[in-house]
Amino acid sequence: MALKIRLQRHGASHRPFYRLVVTEATARRDGRFVEVLGTYEPQAKRATDELKLKVDRIDYWKSVGAKPTDTAASLIRKARREAPAEEAKAEA
Repeated sequence: MALKIRLQRHGASHRPFYRLVVTEATARRDGRFVEVLGTYEPQAKRATDELKLKVDRIDYWKSVGAKPTDTAASLIRKARREAPAEEAKAEA
């Protein structure tokens, strides 16, 4: 069973909302999934609401062999870059 980390599209026309999920490679885009790893809302009002990912769970699934798609990998990199800035705000 080959696992992928990829996006599922939800939301209305011209108002997309995505879930980052772990799924089998053969499953349909919006079909069955194993676990939801976060959300991505490209048209969010605030930048803090745009991307919310569970980085620890992503690391787990990658350790057991799940491969992220190109888009999912770029969103994961973006979340990792933003994480230290959020931690600095929480300490202040």
